[in-house]
Amino acid sequence: MITVSVIMPYFKKRSFFKNAYYSVLKQNFKKLEVIIIYDDQDLSDLYYLKKIINNRKNTILLTNKKNYGVSYCRNIGIKKAKGKYLAFLDCDDVWNKNKLKNQINFMREYNLNFTHTSYSVINESGKYLYTVNVKKKLTYNNLLNSCDIGLSTVVIKKDILHKNPFKQINTKEDYLLWLELSKIGYNIIGIRNCLSSWRNVKGSLSDNLMQKIKDSFKIYYYYEKQFLFRAILSIFVLSFFAFKKKYRYLWV
Repeated sequence: MITVSVIMPYFKKRSFFKNAYYSVLKQNFKKLEVIIIYDDQDLSDLYYLKKIINNRKNTILLTNKKNYGVSYCRNIGIKKAKGKYLAFLDCDDVWNKNKLKNQINFMREYNLNFTHTSYSVINESGKYLYTVNVKKKLTYNNLLNSCDIGLSTVVIKKDILHKNPFKQINTKEDYLLWLELSKIGYNIIGIRNCLSSWRNVKGSLSDNLMQKIKDSFKIYYYYEKQFLFRAILSIFVLSFFAFKKKYRYLWV
């Protein structure tokens, strides 16, 4: 019986995909399925993915006709998932082999719907840069100031996301979802153990400053219904904490 469905959107991450995928296969927790959504009309990497996947029974490979974006892909994965829990892994990130086992056991013990963990930040070569340590609990007001949830660390019950899918925006789609869920009243619980590594890739969409500012404004002004001045202030506060988190390793 499948307990966890792991959702992995793929778009031009050939250099990192194998490590990401294998970090799922090497999990101590085996009651899982992997759903990979190939999100590119350019099919040049598709053969490579099929070779790595090698017809494994626990892996489903879906192919989009064009690049729809990560929100669309994750929502497809959510609809296809058979597991009680959903976990997300970007194709340039990697997991500790104990991640799912530790996280699922913790969630079962305390009857939790949504957890995330501390994570390390690595560069494109895999060199460790610094660690982001999470709080035990995040509220809506906490999240408005700083998004300290690493998407690839999240495990959440599937029924929650069936009712609350990802919105279709270019970046920060996960941040918007966490805000919505915390506002509804879901408890967002952090596990202090560092169980994942997030890769800082130059030139990626998440590294595009102007796109992130535009999407931050959209979140605060259109979705959170903040007044114009308050939305602009919120962007500055969010940017400050993001800058502090990203560059703290330079100050150590």
